[in-house]
Amino acid sequence: MRAEPTPIPGCAYLRLEPLADTRGSFVKVYQRSVVEAMGLDGTVAEFYYSRSFPGVIRGLHFQCPPHDHAKTVVCIAGSIFDVVVDLRVGSPTFGEHATFALEGTAPTAVHVPVGCAHGFQATADDTVVGYLVSTEHEPRHDTGIRWDSAGIEWPLVRTVVSPRDQSFPRLADLDSPFRYRDDGG
Repeated sequence: MRAEPTPIPGCAYLRLEPLADTRGSFVKVYQRSVVEAMGLDGTVAEFYYSRSFPGVIRGLHFQCPPHDHAKTVVCIAGSIFDVVVDLRVGSPTFGEHATFALEGTAPTAVHVPVGCAHGFQATADDTVVGYLVSTEHEPRHDTGIRWDSAGIEWPLVRTVVSPRDQSFPRLADLDSPFRYRDDGG
């Protein structure tokens, strides 16, 4: 696993190293010691995955304190246009976003720090996305910002967005509960 910096402090693009043999391939998505050596939050409390079809947008999600969490996202099958939006007041990239192309055939992942919203658009059939999060899901603290309010140019015109995700406040209307710290947190 190798990390590449991104414009958003604390957010990392992770190049995973698949091992292949006559049976197929094996990819280690997560190794706590490596993640912590990169200065990222290495705690994992839950792992879950979603399955989507082309055009589906999931996000832009985050959990509020005290149940806020870091998240590592990997595309297991298919492909996604992945987005991280910095919601940390005082961050040099507050309100800005970074995008990443993740594909099941080219193992990579994105580490999303606490204080950032995350979302993606599936760009291939039968797309499977896995999430490792540092706190357990807490429905009363789980929220987001509208997918169309952060200046993101989504690659597919045809979009499918859940009613819940449609109901989130716009980025400009968000009273962010997150504050930036100089250590990237």
